[in-house]
Amino acid sequence: MVLFQRDDCHLCDLALEVLAAARAPEFESVFIDDDAVLEDRYGLRVPVLRDAGRGAELDWPFDEARLRGFLGG
Repeated sequence: MVLFQRDDCHLCDLALEVLAAARAPEFESVFIDDDAVLEDRYGLRVPVLRDAGRGAELDWPFDEARLRGFLGG
């Protein structure tokens, strides 16, 4: 599981709070700021949670219920 985010991103901070509240499994934080490929893909969408195993992505905004559905799906 990867959370794509930016430095100094208020929405990313909110996403981290939701992940903590939902007791999401461990995930990697990837900052897209200095990566042109990731910036092109996720620049307007961050924060985005990606499950690489399924190839599924959950775009912000999400709440605990939506996150749990994503994690369980």
